Amino acid sequence: MTAAFTIRLDDETLAKLDALAADTDRSRNWLVAKAIQDYVELNAWQIQRIKEGIAEADRGEFATEEELDAIEAKLQAMIDAGR
Repeated sequence: MTAAFTIRLDDETLAKLDALAADTDRSRNWLVAKAIQDYVELNAWQIQRIKEGIAEADRGEFATEEELDAIEAKLQAMIDAGR
């Protein structure tokens, strides 16, 4: 089931949306619905992960010094490889 609602966009954003719709052979409605769906899913996932992290911290579940050192070494190796 779907529901309709109205949004307001400035002229520049609307023009860009229309150009994108034409370039991708999609409707304006499809693009907006997909953008909202992606935004909601991403933010819901992110908030859930934050809540899980807070719950872990509340339980006293933290990374050990050794685990942090290993992560730091891995990241430094990636940085060094990119030079």
